[in-house]
Amino acid sequence: MTDAAREQLGFEIGHWRLAVEALRDLDMLASPTSWTGLEEYLRTGLRSRLRSVVAGVALEAAALESAFKAGTDTTTVRDRLLRLRMRYLQLETVTNFFGDALATRANPPVAAILRGLDTIAADSMDMVLRPLGLESPPALVYFDKGLGASILRAGVRLWDQANPSPVAAIKVTRHNASHPTALLHETGHQVNYQTGWNTELAAALRKALTRYSSEVAQTWEGWSSEVGADVYAFALAGWAPLPALANVVDGATASVFRMIPADPHPFPYVRVMFNAAMCSSWFGSGPWDRIAASWSARHSEGRAPREAAAVAKQSMAAMADIVTVCTKTPMQAFGGRPLTAIANPQRVSPQALDELANRAGASLLTSSYLARREPIRILAWLATRTQVDPANALNHRRNLLNWLATMGGSSLAKSA
Repeated sequence: MTDAAREQLGFEIGHWRLAVEALRDLDMLASPTSWTGLEEYLRTGLRSRLRSVVAGVALEAAALESAFKAGTDTTTVRDRLLRLRMRYLQLETVTNFFGDALATRANPPVAAILRGLDTIAADSMDMVLRPLGLESPPALVYFDKGLGASILRAGVRLWDQANPSPVAAIKVTRHNASHPTALLHETGHQVNYQTGWNTELAAALRKALTRYSSEVAQTWEGWSSEVGADVYAFALAGWAPLPALANVVDGATASVFRMIPADPHPFPYVRVMFNAAMCSSWFGSGPWDRIAASWSARHSEGRAPREAAAVAKQSMAAMADIVTVCTKTPMQAFGGRPLTAIANPQRVSPQALDELANRAGASLLTSSYLARREPIRILAWLATRTQVDPANALNHRRNLLNWLATMGGSSLAKSA
C-alpha cells in the first residue's frame, strides 16, 4: 500500500471512531425533556443499556486504531474497518430507533399520556407473567404514523448476542390514541414469547383443524403467533380491541381476502370474524355481532378469490373449535391451564365493565386506588365508549386521554 493509501486508511479509521464516540452523548440522541418523559427506572435502565452498546463498539474502534498504528497488515485492517462501519450502522439504527421513540415525549402532555400507557403495558404483562413466576419487562410506548401497532420485544438481540433490548418498545398509532387497545395485542406477543405459548398453540391448532382439511390446519398453524396475541388482548379487555382492529384491517374486499404467503396475520376477514366469535362464545349477543354482520355484508365471501374463499368457508365452519383451542384448552405455557384461567374474560364482559363504572361513578376517572387496582378494565370500558355512544365521541376521547395522563402523573388541558 502506498503512503497516500495508508494515510487515507488512517483518516477513515478516525472518521468511524469519531462517529461512534459521538453516539455516547445520549442527550444528542433525544432532548433532556424527552428523557424526563420517562419514569426514572425506565430512563436509568435504557440509558445504561445504550451506553453499554455504544461502549462495546467504541472499544472495537479503539482497538482497530491501535492495530493500525502498530503496523498490522493493511489488508487485515481494511477488512476490520469495513466490519466496524457495518457495526456503526447497526448501532446507529438501534440508537435512532430509541431516539425517535423518545422524541414523541418532547411535549409534556403527550409524555404524560405515554407514561400512562407504559403503566398499562407493564400491568398487562404482569397480569399473566407474575402468576407463572416470570418477570415482566419494562415497557416504552411511543406514538408513530401508520395503521397498525408493533413491538420490539424485550430480550430480542439488538444485533449481537451480548445486547438484548432492555425494554418492550411498543408503537401505538396516532389515529388510535383514543382507542389504544392494540397495545394489549403487542404485549401479548411479549408474554406469548416468554411463556412459549406460540409453539404450543400452533401445534394445538394444527391438531384440532386437521379433520376439516390439511390446508386450513396448516394455515392456522402459521397464523398462531398473531392469533395468540389477539386472544391475549381479548382475555384482558374483552370486546374493546375489536372495533379498533376492524378499523385498522378494513379495506377493499380484494385486500380483506388477500392471503399473503408466509404472512403470520390471518387475512382481515377471517381475523375480524375470529375476534367476534370469541366475544360471542364468552359473552353471548352484543355489539360484536353488528361488526361481524357489517363485515359479512360489506365483504361477501362470494367476491373473494377462490383460495381465500375456501379458507374462509372452512375457518367459519371450524370457528367454534378454533375458539375452544385458543381460549379454553389447557396449555403447559400457563401451568396446565388455559390462558383464560389466569386472565378471565368474564371480568371484562360488557356487564362486568358497566358494573365497575356504575359502582365507581365519577371516581372511575379520578381515583388513584382504582387506577392502581383496575387499570386495564378501566381502559377497556373507556375504549368502548365511542362505539356505544358515538354522539359524544369527543367527550369520551377527552376522558380517556385525561385519565391516561393522570396515570402518567399529569393532566391535560380541556382542549386535549
